[in-house]
Amino acid sequence: MSLSEINARIAAVAQAKGRKSDDITLIAVSKVQPAERVQAVLEQGHRIFGENRVQEAQGRWPDFQIQYDGLHLHLIGPLQTNKARTAVEMFGTIHTLDRPKLGKRLADLAQERGESPDVFVQVNTGEEPQKAGCLPSETDAFVSEIRGLDLPLKGLMCIPPVDEEPSLHFALLAKIAERNGLTGLSMGMSSDFETAIALGATHIRVGSAIFGARDYG
Repeated sequence: MSLSEINARIAAVAQAKGRKSDDITLIAVSKVQPAERVQAVLEQGHRIFGENRVQEAQGRWPDFQIQYDGLHLHLIGPLQTNKARTAVEMFGTIHTLDRPKLGKRLADLAQERGESPDVFVQVNTGEEPQKAGCLPSETDAFVSEIRGLDLPLKGLMCIPPVDEEPSLHFALLAKIAERNGLTGLSMGMSSDFETAIALGATHIRVGSAIFGARDYG
C-alpha cells in the first residue's frame, strides 16, 4: 500500500466521522526495516517515524537526521530506565510510559535538560501478563501521578491482543482518556488503523502497510 493511499484512507475515515485528517498523526513504524525502504518514505516527504528499540534507532537515525530536516521520532516500544537518557535525547515523543520508576526518571531528566519529550501512558487494555502497560483499573491513579511530576502528558496508548476485536480495546482506551481529560489516543496499526480513527485515534502506528512485510531473519 502506498503512502498516498494510506493518507487517502485516513482522510476518508476522518471525513466520515466529522474529523480533520490533520488532527491524525501517521507514525511510519520503521522497526527492522532496511535503510533503503526508510529512505524511500523519507523521499516522499514523510517525517514522522516510530521505532521500538532505542538501540536500533541509534544505529539508524543520526545519518538521516543530517540529510533530512524536520524529523520527529516516536518511541513505541518498551523503555528500560537505563536507556531513558538516550531516549529523551533521540525521541520527540515516548508512547510507553507505564510505571512510576520510569516516570520519575523521565521527570528527573526533564529537570536536568530543561525540556522533555511528550509522553503517552501505555495501557494494557487486554490485561495480558506478557505485555507492558498499566492495568485499566490502575490507569487513573497513574495518570494523576504522572501529572504530579509535571511531564507533558498527551494521552494514552494501547496495543490490543492479537486475537480479540480491536474496537473493544480502542473504545476502552478512549473512555479512560476522556474521564482523565486526555485528548491523545495512540492506537491503531496496519490492519486496524481505520477502526482506530473511527473511535478517536489521534496517532496511528503503521509499519508493514507502508514499508512492506518485515524480515526478521
